[in-house]
Amino acid sequence: MGVMEQVKTLSGDAEFPCYIARPDGEASAAIIVIQEIFGVNKGIKAKCDHWASLGYLAIAPDLFWRINEGTDLDADVQEEFQTALDLMGKFDQDKGIRDIEASIHLAQTEIGSHKVGCVGYCLGGRLAFMTACRTDIRASVGYYGVGIDGLLGEKHAIAHEVMLHIPAADGFVPADAQAAMHAGLDDHPKVLLHDYEGLDHGFAAEFGDRRNDTAARLADRRTEEFFAEHLA
Repeated sequence: MGVMEQVKTLSGDAEFPCYIARPDGEASAAIIVIQEIFGVNKGIKAKCDHWASLGYLAIAPDLFWRINEGTDLDADVQEEFQTALDLMGKFDQDKGIRDIEASIHLAQTEIGSHKVGCVGYCLGGRLAFMTACRTDIRASVGYYGVGIDGLLGEKHAIAHEVMLHIPAADGFVPADAQAAMHAGLDDHPKVLLHDYEGLDHGFAAEFGDRRNDTAARLADRRTEEFFAEHLA
């Protein structure tokens, strides 16, 4: 099990909370786990604990710290879902990327190398793509990232490998957005897209009604193999 720890911002003038899970032995690589709009909840913490069980240092920054303390919401509770949407409307994504970059720097220092990847879900899937474009992250994975079709103008800045998991029946990423992602990224030498027919947003959530266990296991296996290759 991991613990919440305070991490300095890039500017060094403030601290923000991160859930950090460490492996039993020495970690040779690290994974930044990027939250959904529901915060660093039990599902995100479970994903960190899983990565730690595989030998990685895992860090999940609380990206909503500037607008709400200790966000921990349940997607299956309608009132909490609405709260999450409201927080998303207040969230500064550019500042979020800077907090992810601070987490990357912490991971690099702790493991003593640049073998740091990131994996994000929903909002985090979008931020994982942005992280690939804007930082020196060595491998990035996004699950059902929202609005990536509007970020394709940044794809020229992708220097390291990216994998995106796209559920074809995603209620938050319509078919035309998915088509634009394929048109813009299928020929990119660093990007690999996987489609999941008939599946909706959130299919790889650790807990709750959204999860499709078979598809989640397939996507997670692909992600584990991806990091094993590119963070070796």
